[in-house]
Amino acid sequence: MRNRWPAFAGVLLVLASAGCGESADQEPTTGRSSAALPIVRSYEKSVAGVVQAAEAFLATLDADEKALTQLELTEANATLWSNLPCGSSCRPGIRFGDLDIEEQAAAKSVLKTALGTGAGGGYERAEQIMAADDYLGVLQAKGALSSARPDMPSGAPPGGMSSGRPSGMPSGGMPGGGPPGEMPSGGPFSGADTSYSSGNYFLAFLGTPSTTGAWQISFGGHHLAVHMAYKNGEVAGASPYFVGVEPITWTDAADVRHAPLNDMRTGLVTMLDSLTETERETAKLAKTYADVLVGPGEDGQFPATKEGLSAGALTAGQKALVLAAIEPWVAGADDATAAALMKIYTSEIDKTYIGWSGSPTLTKHADYVRIDGPSVWVEFVCQNGVVVQDQIHYHTIYRDHTRDYGGEFTF
Repeated sequence: MRNRWPAFAGVLLVLASAGCGESADQEPTTGRSSAALPIVRSYEKSVAGVVQAAEAFLATLDADEKALTQLELTEANATLWSNLPCGSSCRPGIRFGDLDIEEQAAAKSVLKTALGTGAGGGYERAEQIMAADDYLGVLQAKGALSSARPDMPSGAPPGGMSSGRPSGMPSGGMPGGGPPGEMPSGGPFSGADTSYSSGNYFLAFLGTPSTTGAWQISFGGHHLAVHMAYKNGEVAGASPYFVGVEPITWTDAADVRHAPLNDMRTGLVTMLDSLTETERETAKLAKTYADVLVGPGEDGQFPATKEGLSAGALTAGQKALVLAAIEPWVAGADDATAAALMKIYTSEIDKTYIGWSGSPTLTKHADYVRIDGPSVWVEFVCQNGVVVQDQIHYHTIYRDHTRDYGGEFTF
C-alpha cells in the first residue's frame, strides 16, 4: 500500500475534476506533486474504452490492491451489495478511502467512461450521492449526530444485512407519519469503513475486463449500487441500480444547493398528476410499502402478477410521461446503452403498469411509486430520515426482469 489520503479528500477531487473538462486526449497527471490533483477523465465511450480505463486503473494498483479489486464473476460476488453503510462486509471491491489520489482518479475515470454523461447521468449522480455521504460525515464530525444508534427492530440481523425477507415487505397499513428511520445494526458508528464518507465506496471488477467474454463493474456504498455487465464487447445490462439519498437536499460550503434525486421524484409526480381521478384510483396499490420491494438480496423476486394501472389505457401524452419518468434511472448507463434500453421500454409501454401507495405527492413516509413492465422495473419510496430526522429521505431501484447482471444468472 502506498501513501493514502483522508476520505474527505474525495470532495476536493470532485470539485477539482468539475473544472478539468472531459477530453479523452488529456492524460492523468503522473507526478505526486501536491500542486495539482490528477485528472478524472473519460476514455472513449465504448466497451473498448471502458476496458482501457479499467486496465489503466489496475495498472496503478499493487498486488494486494488488485486482489481486492479483480474478482471472479460469480453469482455470490455479483449479488453481494447493499444500500446500507455496512462497508466491506456487504459489498466487494477496493475501498476508495484506501486509494491514493492517483489511484482514485483512475478509479473515477472508469466510472466516468462507463456511466451516463451530463446532468443527471450516472457519473454525475454517483458524485452527488457520494457528496451527500460526505455531508453526513461533516455533521458526524461536528458532533451533530448522536453517538447512540436507534434500536433495530426485534430480531433484526447483525450488520444491517438482509434477514431474507424483501427489504420492502409490505406493511399492513403503515400510518403516513411512520416510525423514525432506523440505523442499521453495525452502521455508521461501528467502524472505519462504515462511517459516512465518500471514502467508503467500493469498486470491483468481476471477471477480467476485456472485449471478449463476460465481466462486470460493481460499484457502491451507502445509498448507491451500480452494476454494469459486459459480454463479448457489448453492454449486456445496466442493473440492478440502487440510488437513494439523505438528506434529500442540502447546501454546501460554496452555497450550492444539491437535490440529487429531485428529477426522479418530479418525473413520477408529474406522471401521476396526469392521471384522471378514476385512473389514479385504479393505479393505487392495495398494500403500503416502507421500502423498495425488490431491493438487495431480492434478485428475481418480482411480483408474479402486475398491479396498478396499465399504461396501455393511457393517452399518448400520458405514455410519454411514463417513459420520461423511467428515463432518469436508465440514464445511469452510458448514453448509447440508455438509448437502446429506452427503445425497448418504449416498445413495451402498452404492457407496462404503474402503481402507487401512500400519497402520489411523494412527500411523506411510505409514499411509494412503482413502474413494472415486461422488462423495466422502477421503485421509489419515501422514508423518514435516519440522520436528518426532520426530513424524509429516498430509496429507489431500477431493475430489468431479464437483464439484471447482464442476464448472467438465473434467480
